[in-house]
Amino acid sequence: MPKPTWQDMLIPPGDPDTCWELFHENSKVSRFDTYQAIEVIRKEMLRLHESLPYEDYPKVELPNQITSLEMPLGDAICGRRSIRELRPVELNLQMLATILYYSYGITGNSKEIPRSFRAAPSGGALYPLELYLYTAHVQGLQPGLYHYNPCTNQLSFLNELDNPAPICQSVLQPELVAGASVVLFITALFERTIFKYADRGYRFVLMEAGHLAQNLLLVLQGLRLAGITIGGFFDREIDKLLRLNGLTQSTLYMVAVGQNAEVSKE
Repeated sequence: MPKPTWQDMLIPPGDPDTCWELFHENSKVSRFDTYQAIEVIRKEMLRLHESLPYEDYPKVELPNQITSLEMPLGDAICGRRSIRELRPVELNLQMLATILYYSYGITGNSKEIPRSFRAAPSGGALYPLELYLYTAHVQGLQPGLYHYNPCTNQLSFLNELDNPAPICQSVLQPELVAGASVVLFITALFERTIFKYADRGYRFVLMEAGHLAQNLLLVLQGLRLAGITIGGFFDREIDKLLRLNGLTQSTLYMVAVGQNAEVSKE
């Protein structure tokens, strides 16, 4: 039997039931729910990749040494703003490694589960998210699309892309991307969480994307950089750009990174 496509999954327009209401009600936890045994969960976690390997793609080693964040946490939290006019600034690999590490990097190991701990909390420590990025402003990196693997501390070079035009055309506010040094794509492999938590797991995946994005924004503050989260994008176009099928893996969130254009004018 052929696998369903996104066209098969759409609820027809004009349906009296609103999608979010149906989902929210059906993803509530009941006292009568059943749960899988720990052994079954461990076996499934071992089967699933902790991070997509992209084995046949060129690799870029990220520096193990990261940049120290000297800004007090309170200052970073209170100073965070969504900057709507970015200017590209040249970054080095260490700065990029710092952004990625503090956003979703591995911060420890577990003796109880077959997963490393990350910088963001995750339901069941299942870590369903995958980070991709576009840049033409990082020293030592060829302009293009990359995938971040926190397990190996590497980038996989996926595709050459000389300018952000295809991304700009796929967002509702292209100016947010046009002035960025780096554009990050937070995507989810839903199976990593859904196999354990079913529909409730989809909630957990969305929450985790928010945890990651907040980490990222605070790191940018600590590095004296600026950023803005982007939720207004054409999902299927971004998924196609990243070569995701849009069903088992899809883009949830984007973050544009650069320098505050207003500050740079002063």
